Amino acid sequence: MLILQSVIGSGYGGLKIYAIITSGGKQYKVEENKDVVMERIKGKEGDKVTFSEVNLISDGSSVKIGKPFLPATEVEATIKKQIKQDKVIAFKYKPKKRYKRKVGHRQLLTIVHLDKIKTG
Repeated sequence: MLILQSVIGSGYGGLKIYAIITSGGKQYKVEENKDVVMERIKGKEGDKVTFSEVNLISDGSSVKIGKPFLPATEVEATIKKQIKQDKVIAFKYKPKKRYKRKVGHRQLLTIVHLDKIKTG
């Protein structure tokens, strides 16, 4: 049992630092040097973006939780690409009434590369 706890405690290659941020009314779990797909953010490819609404930060040994956000904490990122999601089709149909409606929707998304998590 002690061997298993020491392996789990080591974190398989170091401690993971991550944060939970709010953007566009949704929350995302982000790590440094990772890509995240989120709702559309204004900007061009290569632009720098700063997320100041950080809800939680974990450095592997301790967790800081904001009420609702952590002061003097932000996440720096770079916009990689602006894309559209695959088309979702909504189809309404009522039998024997000649009623059919077909609507398609493609959500606008942004791929963001997380550069750095700054704590104050």
